[in-house]
Amino acid sequence: QVHLVESGGGLVQAGGSLRLSCTASGSIFSINDMGWYRQAPGKQRELVAVITSGGSTNYADSVKGRFTISRDDAKNTVYLQMNSLKPEDTSVYSCNVKWGGWPWRSSWGQGTQVTVSS
Repeated sequence: QVHLVESGGGLVQAGGSLRLSCTASGSIFSINDMGWYRQAPGKQRELVAVITSGGSTNYADSVKGRFTISRDDAKNTVYLQMNSLKPEDTSVYSCNVKWGGWPWRSSWGQGTQVTVSS
């Protein structure tokens, strides 16, 4: 059994910052890529940021320069530092972890709400 738990969401004013954390536990092993996604009501889920096992990162154009993804493999944790938040960042943020070697598996957390007021 694999369990992913996100934390760090909340309500902030525009221009503020939040740091999201996602920790994997249970029978997970050989963690590969880790990422953050978001989905607002009435919209499709979109990729926010991904970090590979080698530390390479990719970001959605809308968050480049404002968000930073990082990982701590010793803690099986991925972080998303969000600065200069905008109202359009309001969404449910979920983490995703690719793991297990071949065949690769993928697990999702339940999500954490981020609300940015103007």
